[in-house]
Amino acid sequence: MRAFSALAAGALFGVGLLTSGMVRPDKVLGFLDVAGQWDPSLAWVMVGAIGVHLLLRRLILRRTRPLLSSSFHLPSKRRIDSQLIAGAAIFGVGWGLGGYCPGPSLVTAATGTLSPLLFVGGMLLGMVLTKRLTSPKSSLSAPADSALAAASDQ
Repeated sequence: MRAFSALAAGALFGVGLLTSGMVRPDKVLGFLDVAGQWDPSLAWVMVGAIGVHLLLRRLILRRTRPLLSSSFHLPSKRRIDSQLIAGAAIFGVGWGLGGYCPGPSLVTAATGTLSPLLFVGGMLLGMVLTKRLTSPKSSLSAPADSALAAASDQ
């Protein structure tokens, strides 16, 4: 049941990305070009997503536990630190240069087009490098498989 719900949620997310145009780098870059030919349509996508999240989060957290788990797994870290700021900046630069963020890049990579495949490859490489450079237990000589598996668990 968990695997099916994950598949259904992922499919719904992918359809939403396709419908909103977030998988089109030209649409994303148009949204980011506030000094030029700004396309504000993705702002409505974000406002809609935030609205749905706020409403459903309140309703879901009223439950004693989630439907498919024994407890809620909510983030405990609430501090804004240098690691968060650096990660957000790197994410923003990647988004601005490539026109993709992680979700849309995975949806678009499924088409087999070179640009999103390269973006996803670079994203995976960045995840592996980040895990290797920030984990106190691992070193640069650790096998790539374990670093990639650990990075994908986050």
